[in-house]
Amino acid sequence: MNTSIVTEQPLTINDQRRYDLDWLRFIAIAILLFFHTGMWFNTWGWHVKNNETTVSFQYWMIWSHNFRMQLLLFISGAGTFMALGKRTSSQFAGERFKRLFIPLLFGMLVVVPPQIYYERINQFSSYWDFYKTVFQFKPYPEGGSLSWHHLWFILYLLVYSLITIPFLKFVRSPKSEKFKNVVFKLLSSPAGLLFIPSSFILITQIFLRPYFPEETHSLYNDWAFFTYYFIFFLLGIICYSSQKLWEVIGSNRKALLVALVFSLIPFYIVYFHFRGLIALPWPEDTVETTFDVIAIFVSWFTVITIIAFGQHHLNKPHKWLSTIGEALYPFYILHQSVIIAIGYFVCQLDWSIAAKYWSICFLTLTSCVGFYLLCIRPFNIMRLLFGVKLKK
Repeated sequence: MNTSIVTEQPLTINDQRRYDLDWLRFIAIAILLFFHTGMWFNTWGWHVKNNETTVSFQYWMIWSHNFRMQLLLFISGAGTFMALGKRTSSQFAGERFKRLFIPLLFGMLVVVPPQIYYERINQFSSYWDFYKTVFQFKPYPEGGSLSWHHLWFILYLLVYSLITIPFLKFVRSPKSEKFKNVVFKLLSSPAGLLFIPSSFILITQIFLRPYFPEETHSLYNDWAFFTYYFIFFLLGIICYSSQKLWEVIGSNRKALLVALVFSLIPFYIVYFHFRGLIALPWPEDTVETTFDVIAIFVSWFTVITIIAFGQHHLNKPHKWLSTIGEALYPFYILHQSVIIAIGYFVCQLDWSIAAKYWSICFLTLTSCVGFYLLCIRPFNIMRLLFGVKLKK
């Protein structure tokens, strides 16, 4: 049976290239570079740490932690809606497998292991001595060296893309007009756009987090985590599938910005309490729960505000945008391993935190870009392994 949906596409669907989403994807990946470099120097737990840490990084990282991947998942949802395009379901699934599963498998076997090696470097005589442990196929961190680390995003995106195929076909068909009209009525006002999605996310977390508490958090079995990010992905599909809703998001950008600013006030008040700068007259459990709730609203408010302003200011082509866009996926795959490998040596130097931080950022950027230009871009086999469209 022909599964093509070409004849079902409504004329109102915008399949044109969205330059604002391309620019926002670039911005989100750039934030990851600064964020993961900062993990060397803040006081949070990470695979490796500088011998000197500071809490100053955490004041901007706590906010970016609550929107960086959420923004990337929202953009990916919109991008997945476009990627289905004129493909059949089987063609789309095959394309997702090639662009996501192959880089994930390659990354787990080749790109991620250096991160674990530098974390456990004192336990091995050489990298090759360590690398043999990867093929014991025991999961990290329970004694094994097989992990996806930051590539969880690729795994989740693959699963999200496949399980939403029926929904993607639905929202691209005329049958979805009633559904889209209902969604538009619910989200057409700034209050609806802000509070209905964030409240839905909150409800899912109220039900799921007691079964998957943060102290036992694991990417291997955390359905609260999986559902949380899935909703941002799903909202990207829904918001982009409706031209009317997409336009409403952009036209309400100032109201969204005001709401975001006000949401950050209680967010940072509670966070300053954790830093000992403000005393709140509540039990610590209550304060932590309050912060988790506020963080959910801040996450959605930030994402939708960025999308709104990006739509208004960034929907412009650039001669380098196509090249930059193609390089972003390999950069994402490489960046954390390069940050850790370079940082391991930089952090042994007797430099200030600022000098180490910017050196790692710069060296990571130049190394990843150079590797892409010299080793990935020219060769189809490398393009395949890093999820880049093959050259004809």
